[in-house]
Amino acid sequence: MRKENRTYYFSVEGETEQWYLEWLQRMINEEPNAKYTVKLDSKIQKDPLSRVKRMTIVGKTEITHIFDYESDEEIHVKQFKTALERMKDA
Repeated sequence: MRKENRTYYFSVEGETEQWYLEWLQRMINEEPNAKYTVKLDSKIQKDPLSRVKRMTIVGKTEITHIFDYESDEEIHVKQFKTALERMKDA
């Protein structure tokens, strides 16, 4: 039986997050009992709005942005808040 394909879109902060999604995609697609095959389409893009603007998908699409909270230092707090605002704009 042929499995249905599903694509999920992500923007990620860096290589670590992208490597994780590549690993996750491989684990799902190697699982014989999985209902679907998946493509986890991820691009390294600190600004989630930039990722959205570069996409050419017609119709409503959900995109997940993965990033982390570095520290309570002012620069990191500002970067975190900026990412949240850009997610709203996207």
